[in-house]
Amino acid sequence: MHTLKYAILGLINRQAMTGYDLMKTFNMELVNFWHAKHSQLYPELKRLTDEGLITYETILQGEKMEKKLYSITESGKKSFKNWLTKKDPLEQTPKDIFRLKAYFIESMPKEEILKHFSYQLKLRREKLIKLEATMAKHPYAQTITEVLSPLYGDYIVLKGAIMRERTYIDWLEECIEEINLNQS
Repeated sequence: MHTLKYAILGLINRQAMTGYDLMKTFNMELVNFWHAKHSQLYPELKRLTDEGLITYETILQGEKMEKKLYSITESGKKSFKNWLTKKDPLEQTPKDIFRLKAYFIESMPKEEILKHFSYQLKLRREKLIKLEATMAKHPYAQTITEVLSPLYGDYIVLKGAIMRERTYIDWLEECIEEINLNQS
């Protein structure tokens, strides 16, 4: 399944967007659970247009610059809704370079292991701080007003990202403690 297609359809289903707007949304709002490269986005927009799932109108910005403003078609809405309600199998675990390196821990000296784990812990703590700061500003952080809104979807995904980072930090701290206790 080509999931990028449905991510784009879902965003355009919320509101008409330019390619720039879509890329900005991927980089600002979806970044904690999904990513797309610039080189993937525009070919996918063309495919979706060719499939009749989206259309566009050319709008003028300034005096000369033209932009395409994409809108979802009825066929696109139907395809998106079918994808939303489809039951998904459990995905493979995402690739994690740090965990792969940790798997081969026996090939490093203890000091290097501790450096790697400490550095990863620092990065994860920084990420958690950013996520928690984002959550503190979220309109649903205090009161959930409506679950059938884009704000609620954003809220629960952000909540999951915070939980993921806290668990990763707990794992790193536990590993560092075990490594420090080991005398060899």
